[in-house]
Amino acid sequence: MAGPYGSPEPGQPVPYSPALPPPLPYPPARRRAPLIAAIAIGVATAIAVVTAVVFGVRDDDAAPTAALTPTAAQHAIQNYLDALSDGDIQTISRNTLCGLYDGVKDRRTDDALARLSSETFRKQFSHAEVTSVDTMVFTSTTSAQALFTMRVAPTAGNRTDDGAERQAVAQLLVHDGQLLVCSYVQRTAGTF
Repeated sequence: MAGPYGSPEPGQPVPYSPALPPPLPYPPARRRAPLIAAIAIGVATAIAVVTAVVFGVRDDDAAPTAALTPTAAQHAIQNYLDALSDGDIQTISRNTLCGLYDGVKDRRTDDALARLSSETFRKQFSHAEVTSVDTMVFTSTTSAQALFTMRVAPTAGNRTDDGAERQAVAQLLVHDGQLLVCSYVQRTAGTF
């Protein structure tokens, strides 16, 4: 039934006329789910990468590591100074090789350097006690440089510095659950 002006009633289909182009179907609705899923996966991947970089990728099979704290540093440095004082060549070499000790096949040179370090230390001091770790500068989560103070007891012939405090710098590394003193350098005393 036609309306007042020849147009169909509302809700009735428009009859096809050869003068008009054929009707086109509506385009199908776009699927947004794949796009949203791709964006979510991209964001999750970016978060995972940033988290891995910030916190470091950890191996579950790795040995537990010693904490790199001022207290642990003080204890490790004291053990190293005791080894210098006692002439414990193996402990000195293990520390100064800084994690390479077990891989080195010929340790004669390292042992000779450890012996020389011990002799030099014992010519200066009969004993040294770490009294504080003054500053630690972390180069990573497993290595740091520590400025520390030690009270020294000089050798029998050198009583001028009895009970004096000296500062020194130690390079520290956590390796295979141990805190190693890779190097030790005493700060110069006195003025020039």
